[in-house]
Amino acid sequence: MSRGIIYIMATAVPGLIKIGKTGSSNFEQRMYNLEHDGYRNVTALKRSFAIEVEDYDEKETMLQTIFEKSRVSDTELFALDINIVTQLLSSFDGVVIFPKTETKAEVFGAAVDNTKGKLLPNGTYVFQRKKKSDNKVVKATAIISYGRWTLLKGSILGITEDAGVPQKAKTFRMSMPIDRNGKLLEDTELGECSPSFAGSIVMNQSNNGWTDWRDKDGNPVDIYRKRRGD
Repeated sequence: MSRGIIYIMATAVPGLIKIGKTGSSNFEQRMYNLEHDGYRNVTALKRSFAIEVEDYDEKETMLQTIFEKSRVSDTELFALDINIVTQLLSSFDGVVIFPKTETKAEVFGAAVDNTKGKLLPNGTYVFQRKKKSDNKVVKATAIISYGRWTLLKGSILGITEDAGVPQKAKTFRMSMPIDRNGKLLEDTELGECSPSFAGSIVMNQSNNGWTDWRDKDGNPVDIYRKRRGD
């Protein structure tokens, strides 16, 4: 049986993803090339999930067959919700290659939560909570447009890193324009994510964003998930 890696990448175009495969020893080089050079005139490719599996040729063919109707011409690009593909791929037997710090169960759970996050209607949402570790009041405002989050300038974020911050949130925060007091200096796009992921970025710790983010009427955003029966 041949063993290799199947990966998923986001692109600069919302809703357009790349599904591909590579040999186990070629993964880092393949990611470097795609992230720097793009693919078929599509730029800003970014690795999202990768898993090493047996019979990777057959499994990649199966994925592409399942999603054939969403394929863009004869490419490895697909007009799909990346979270749906991640849920399917993370259910395969195999070893998670990226993100290295997360288990398959964690990847699957985050993808499910991200999918449910799209239930939130377009609008403005607020977050306010005190961190127990340093008594800092964290207060943020975000705009959601078709499932994509933008954290607004002036939001006050947690500075002290506490337990449970997802690695993706840690990495994302490193590039955010935050001053020494935790003030966000520019509007920052978080992209498609769940309320909990957005909350973990704001708090700098694990967070149940479904209860802490609130809509314009003061309701926790969990009401939108409950209305759909989730």
